[in-house]
Amino acid sequence: MAFRKRQRAPMPELNLVPMMDVLMTVLTFFIIVSMTLRSQQMTSINLPGVKSENEFVENVDTTAPALVVGLDANGQLLLAEKPASVEQLAQAMTDHYTQYPDGVVLLKADRTLDFRQVSQTLKMMRDIGGDRVSLAIGKEGS
Repeated sequence: MAFRKRQRAPMPELNLVPMMDVLMTVLTFFIIVSMTLRSQQMTSINLPGVKSENEFVENVDTTAPALVVGLDANGQLLLAEKPASVEQLAQAMTDHYTQYPDGVVLLKADRTLDFRQVSQTLKMMRDIGGDRVSLAIGKEGS
């Protein structure tokens, strides 16, 4: 019985050129997309700068106490740790500005509140007190 010699099958070749073309096309796409997204930065906004860390402290009149207004986790306004209405807040702010013409009003809002609610309260307070209303912030973890 004669054995036939087996013919070896040709070794399959992996053509890398089409795969490299696809990868280069995908890479080019992501480069172009990232360049167009980068150009959408807001260039019309001029952010304030600080020359020294004490710049704002030096310009604040420390003789006039600040009126502190609270906004608890339920969105309730607080004056002197007691619930207050918008009318009571407006009266307290007017009285504070009458007594201390250079006085400021600070809003201490609970960190769990939605920022939209905090922003609406700040806007309402600014309508009453102009540019002397600020949002109080604390250090992280306090």
